[in-house]
Amino acid sequence: MLEIKHLKTIRALRDGGSLVEAAKRLHLTQSALSHQLKDVEERLSLSLFVRKTKPIRFTRAGKHILELADKVIPQLEQTNRDIKKLAGGHAGRLHMAIECHSCFDWLMPAINGFRDQWPEVEIDLMASFHFEPLPALARGDLDLVVTADPIPMAGIHYQPLFRYQALLAIANQHALIDSKYVEAHQLADQTLIHYPVERKRLDIFTQFLDPNNIEPSNTRQADLTLMIVQLVASGRGVACLPNWALQPYLNAGLISSKPLGKSGIWPTLYAAIREDQRETSYMNDFLQQSLQTCHDNLVGIEPVKL
Repeated sequence: MLEIKHLKTIRALRDGGSLVEAAKRLHLTQSALSHQLKDVEERLSLSLFVRKTKPIRFTRAGKHILELADKVIPQLEQTNRDIKKLAGGHAGRLHMAIECHSCFDWLMPAINGFRDQWPEVEIDLMASFHFEPLPALARGDLDLVVTADPIPMAGIHYQPLFRYQALLAIANQHALIDSKYVEAHQLADQTLIHYPVERKRLDIFTQFLDPNNIEPSNTRQADLTLMIVQLVASGRGVACLPNWALQPYLNAGLISSKPLGKSGIWPTLYAAIREDQRETSYMNDFLQQSLQTCHDNLVGIEPVKL
């Protein structure tokens, strides 16, 4: 007999495109995922996908189960939302601030999907580029802050969203184009282009340049990711951006990118909320929808191992 976990497993295999990615989406080890797949195939006495194919190719039985999963899982998720609304009320407020310019790309679809499910919740979104959002969260002026810089504060809970790699964007003709990765001293003669935020909120300074006592020769600010990419592509400087934000421009061949250091830099993005909001139904649902939107749409991110 099929179980919900089996439907989720097959769906994750399709959406992830490989056993490795599917295991990440389900927060399982690859061994545990393989065991689940073997279990469902033994129950059905059928193979669900063709082994060692890239991308994964599903058998007729596998496609049939995928169709079932695509019908059942959304219905189950909607039912869970409806029950939560009945149990805990469905009106409330969700005022958010983000500390990451490029987060708009994935946060807006998550907000739109949430608004459809929770129309009675008052939603507001602002960029926190010119004020300190975490004290505002603690005071109750905000309800959620998306940040990569968690600061221990009484009454504040940080929910990990995902890990991402911070990459150095360079022009296709840049002198570093043949390097496997960038060392800090190689940026001493470079112009660093970044968003108009404080130095302490920029990963390239706090995690790469400052620990190595390196200063770029010059800095330049730009408000939009597209503007930064255009400046980089024209040879006006280099920039540090999340891998998922750079991916469309890399795919288009407009720029190139390099890891920062041999091991790379992998920050974690968090949703900061107040402790008294952790059990709120609509807050939990928003966090779940945000995670799903990220893993469905962002390339190169990784789940956080808890």
